[in-house]
Amino acid sequence: MESSDVEQDLQRSVQAVLRELRAQAPALKSNRGMWRWSLHKKVERDPRKSPVLVHILLRELEKAESEDGRHVIIPLLHTLMYVLTKATGITEELYQRTYAFCMRLLTLPAPYCTVALDCAIKLKTETAVPGTLYQRLVIAEQNLKSELYPYQERVFLFVDPELVPPSVCSALLLEIQAAQGQQTPEACMRHVVSHALQAALGAACRADALQRKLQASPRRALERYFHAVVAAVEQMASEPSPSREGHLERLEEVYCSLLGPTAAARGRCGGDALPDRPPSIPLPSPYITFHLWTDEEQLWKELVLFLRPRSQMRLSADLEALDLQGLLPDQELARASMLSTDSGIERDLPSGTEELLTPSSPEMERAGLQRKGGMKKRVWPLDILMPSNWDGPPGLHRRTGRPMGDGELLPGVSRLHTARVLVLGDDRMLGRLAQAYHSLRKRETQTFCLTPRLSLQLYYIPVLTPEVEKPASPRHVELGELAAFLGRADPWYESTVNTLCPAIQKLAEMPPSLDTSQTVDPFILDVITYYVRMGTQPIYFQMYTVKIFFSDLSQDSAEDIFLTELKVKIQDSKLPKDGFSPRRKGTAEGPGAELSLCYQKALLSHRTREVTISLRATGLVLKALPASDTEDHTCLNVNVTEVVKSSNLAGRSFSTVTNSFRTASIQIQSQDQRLLTLWLDKDNRRTFRDVVRFEVAPCPEPCSGTQKSKALWLGSHQQKETERTKAKPKPLLMPINTFSGIVQ
Repeated sequence: MESSDVEQDLQRSVQAVLRELRAQAPALKSNRGMWRWSLHKKVERDPRKSPVLVHILLRELEKAESEDGRHVIIPLLHTLMYVLTKATGITEELYQRTYAFCMRLLTLPAPYCTVALDCAIKLKTETAVPGTLYQRLVIAEQNLKSELYPYQERVFLFVDPELVPPSVCSALLLEIQAAQGQQTPEACMRHVVSHALQAALGAACRADALQRKLQASPRRALERYFHAVVAAVEQMASEPSPSREGHLERLEEVYCSLLGPTAAARGRCGGDALPDRPPSIPLPSPYITFHLWTDEEQLWKELVLFLRPRSQMRLSADLEALDLQGLLPDQELARASMLSTDSGIERDLPSGTEELLTPSSPEMERAGLQRKGGMKKRVWPLDILMPSNWDGPPGLHRRTGRPMGDGELLPGVSRLHTARVLVLGDDRMLGRLAQAYHSLRKRETQTFCLTPRLSLQLYYIPVLTPEVEKPASPRHVELGELAAFLGRADPWYESTVNTLCPAIQKLAEMPPSLDTSQTVDPFILDVITYYVRMGTQPIYFQMYTVKIFFSDLSQDSAEDIFLTELKVKIQDSKLPKDGFSPRRKGTAEGPGAELSLCYQKALLSHRTREVTISLRATGLVLKALPASDTEDHTCLNVNVTEVVKSSNLAGRSFSTVTNSFRTASIQIQSQDQRLLTLWLDKDNRRTFRDVVRFEVAPCPEPCSGTQKSKALWLGSHQQKETERTKAKPKPLLMPINTFSGIVQ
C-alpha cells in the first residue's frame, strides 16, 4: 500500500473516532468503542504505520488546541500515548512536538493539566531513552525479576456469581486463559529485548535475524540478554541528563553480542536488504487473575498473598506478623525463641539485615535505641496512619521511573506493588466493593501492613444481566446509575468502557472454540487492558454509613455502609402495643407511616442548618449520586413520597406527592406503629426489616484504637492539630479510575 493510501486510511479511522465522540445518533452509538480498537489493531499488524498515525494524531491535537475543542484532547492524547508505548521508529522530532504540546496543556484547568503532566513526564524519558515505556510496562505487568526496576503489577478481576450469569464468567475466563497461555516469561523477555533494540537502532536493526536468534537462545542466555538490555535502559534513564548517543552505544554492544560483529556491521552498512514489513512485537496483556467473589474478606486476602511472595524479605518483623492475621485461621502465630549472640541492640547488627537508612536520619537515631525482635512502637503522624485515600488526588510530584501514584509513604519503604482491582457487575457489585474497601481500610488502622507497600487502584466495568441489559428498561437505568454517572463525567469512559456490556453478552452467547491454532483478536480483553493501563485518573465517591435500630429492644443495633442508594419502604406489620414507640394520639389512619425527619440541609455556603419535620410517607429513597452533572455529588438527594390528606364532600381522600431535598446527614424515626424495611445499594441480600429508626451520615475514615497513645508522643502543637482533626473526621472516599476524571 502506498504511503498516501496508508495515511488516508488512518486519517479516516481517526475521523471516525472523533465523530464517535461527537455522535448523538443511535446508529453511530452502536459501534462505539470499535473504532479506537480497530485503529490500534492496524498499527499493531503493521508497525510501519505507527509514525504516520502519530503524526496524524498530533496534527488533530494541535487543531483541537487552536479551535478550543477540548472534548477531544484527552481521548486523542490517550490514543497517542498508547501508540507511542508500543511503537518503534518514532523520530525525535515527533517526540519533541508531543512533549511541547503536553507542556502547553499545563496552563489548562484539571483534568487536562493532570493528564498532560503525566504524559510529559513519560515523554521526557522516552525521548532520550526510546523503549523505556514498553520495557517498564512489560516488566511490571508480567512480574519479571529485575533489580533495577523491581515494580510489580497485577490485575484482580472480581465477579459476583450471584449477579453475573455463569455463561459470562466462563466466556471471560476462557478469553483470559487463551490470551495468557502464550505469554510465557521467555516470550516476554524476548519481546523486551527485541523492542529495546529496534527502538534504539531503528532501521539498522535486522529485526528478523534478531528474532530468530532470540528464539533459538536457551533460557540462561536469554536471561543474560534481557538483564543487559534492562540495565542499559534503566541506568541511562536514571541519569540526570540522559543522551540518545550513549544509550545507542550500550545497546549496540548487546546487539553485537547477539548477532556477532560481522552481521551487526553488515546490518548497519545496509549489506542485506531489510524486509518490507518488520515483524510485529506484541505488547502482552497484563497478568490477570479471575476471582468469583464469595467471601467478604477475599479482597484483603488476595492482596496479602500478592505482597508476600516477593516482599517476604523486605517486610520488617512486625509487618511480617501483621500481614498474616486472619489469613491463616488454622495456624497460630507463635513467637519463636532464638539464641542470640549479639548485644540485642540494632546498631550492633551486621550490615544488610535491615533496609538501609540514612545515617543522619531520625529513623537511624531511633533504630539505635530499639531492641531487635521486640515490638516496635513507630510514631507516625496521623496523616500517615490514616491517609485520606491510598494514593490521594493526583499530585504534581510524581517521579520518572516510578509507576503512577507510587512513592514512599513511610521513610525507607517504597510501594513496589500495584494492585489493579477490576470489578464487573452493576450497582450492587459496587456496593459490595464499597463494603470490602471500608473493611480493608478499617483493618489497616489496626495492622497497617498493606498501605506502606501497596498501591491500590479500583476499576469498574458495568455488566448487566440479560433481562435488564436493554438501555430503555427501567431496571437497566436503576442498576446502571453509577456507570451512567461515570459516562457523563468522562466521555472517553462512556465511549470505551460503557460499550462493553453488549459485547460481553455476545461473547457469552457464542459457542466456545475448540480450535486453538487460530489466532483471534480478543476485543474484550484488549479493551480491559487499555482501560487498566490508561485509566489513571480517579473519581472519588462519598460513602455513607447507616446505623439501624430495630423494634426488638433485645436486638443490637446494626451498622452498614452504602455507596449509591438506600431505599425505605413501609411494612404492613405493626408494632405491638408495648413496642418501641407507641402511636401518637390523633394520628389519622391512612397509607404509609408517620415519620420524623431530622437532617442537616446542604447549603452552598457549607454552613450547618438543622431541619426537623414530621410527615406521613409511603417510602423514601436516599441517593448518593446526583441526578445531573450540575449537582454536587458529595451530598445525599432525598426523595420522599409524602401522603397528602384532603377533605371534600365525598369524605377524606389521600394522594401522594414526591418532595426532594439535599442533605449531608439525616435521622428518620417511625412515629406510629408502622415498621420500616431498608434496602442498601439495590441489593436484596442487604435488607433490614423491622426497623424503627436509622441514622445516615458520611462514612468517616476508620479510626485506630492506638491513635491516642501514638498522639502522646507528638509535640503539643501537633497534638492540638490532632484534636481538631478528630473533632472533624475526614470522610472516606472510594476512588474509581477513569481516563480523565470529571471533565467540566
